[in-house]
Amino acid sequence: MAERGRGGSLTGTRIRERRNLVGMRQAELARRAGISASYLNLIEHNRRRIGGKLLLSLAEALGVEPSALSEGAEAALLAQLRQAAADRPEAGADLERIEEFVGRFPGWAQLVAQQGQRLGALQQAVEALTDRLTHDPHLAASLHEVLSTVTAIHASAEILVAEKELEPEWRDRFNRNIREDSARLAEGARRLVEELDEGETSEAAIASPQDQVEGFLSDHGFHFPALEGGAEDGAVEALLSTAGERLGSGAARLMARRVLDRYAREAAALPVSAVIEALPEGVVLDPAALGARFGVDAGRMMRRLATLPADRLAEKGQAPLGLVACDASGTLTFRKPLDRFPLPRFGAACPLWPLFQALSRPMMPIAGKIRLAGRSEGVFVTHAIAQPVGAPVANRDPTFEAHMLIQPGRAEDPVDLPRVGVTCRICPKADCRGRREPSIMAESGG
Repeated sequence: MAERGRGGSLTGTRIRERRNLVGMRQAELARRAGISASYLNLIEHNRRRIGGKLLLSLAEALGVEPSALSEGAEAALLAQLRQAAADRPEAGADLERIEEFVGRFPGWAQLVAQQGQRLGALQQAVEALTDRLTHDPHLAASLHEVLSTVTAIHASAEILVAEKELEPEWRDRFNRNIREDSARLAEGARRLVEELDEGETSEAAIASPQDQVEGFLSDHGFHFPALEGGAEDGAVEALLSTAGERLGSGAARLMARRVLDRYAREAAALPVSAVIEALPEGVVLDPAALGARFGVDAGRMMRRLATLPADRLAEKGQAPLGLVACDASGTLTFRKPLDRFPLPRFGAACPLWPLFQALSRPMMPIAGKIRLAGRSEGVFVTHAIAQPVGAPVANRDPTFEAHMLIQPGRAEDPVDLPRVGVTCRICPKADCRGRREPSIMAESGG
């Protein structure tokens, strides 16, 4: 096998392209650099490492700075192309020649990478829209109203056409009905377009209280400095007063107040600096072990970890964390998405998530690794637990709440990890024991 330069370097490709640009023969460049033409040929095909004095000699002979040969902006481009190839293995991309492709045709390589990213973004948009069309009660009501109005107009029009001897009074009545229904149809269509619009104003207008609260939390990155380090009296109300239309209903403000009150209590018990100091360097976090260290339960520790700012996590080599919670019915009550692990907006999540497995084993921490079906890069480490809500009461069964912390996994993790989806409607996994409804995505054996 050919010996690649360190880190898959394109130095040899840059040397060859520069030599061709200045019109120099390979033998001439080899002579000026004091090496054989055959050795230079290996270098130019990235089959021999190069550095130090030889790199300086070649750069001098070609009339460029050494950095122009040893460095470049191809690293990110190579990563994007490899990701595009992994997302679509059926295309059969020749990964062995990917560096040559980038080196010889950087413009085309950039175009391919951009198209790969665009396809990924479009797929996420389709998934989000499908989720809304399937589960959004507001959107379903608007669609039902439009269809009902169209049916009413059609029925009135058929009567007018079929009944040639209709009394003038009844004809006027049917015409009036058509006019009123047409106005109602126009208004319903307008609202439907607004609800499909991704604009912030229309989103706030149709969002449920939970959506409004999660939008408010997302605006702040799920982190509130004003509530850290012993929040002053009135700090929660001050935050709510700045929310404006984001918390446009009384129910949303009540729910947000509960979330912020709990945040303030947990921030006081688990200061940011102390938690960051306790985190291990660049390894997978164990919320149960961290919670025991601070004398708190795993669920509380998960919530606290999910609110840590990204820059502080980066100090310990940790990536941002995702979190999802549900009540005893399995309804999602909290969502903090993680990059490449989208969460369904209107419930109906994948029943194979460890989050729901935890409900069947209360108080037992469940840790493991999973992959998202249909996504080669989707490797995640999850920790889940179901715990009672509130203090125990004699002769009363507890009500449970489950949490699941989501952390990015490693690319080298096994490929045979359990596969889960986001929601059945857009999951490509074949022969799934937990499927509730057929998927609109092509079956791929996930």
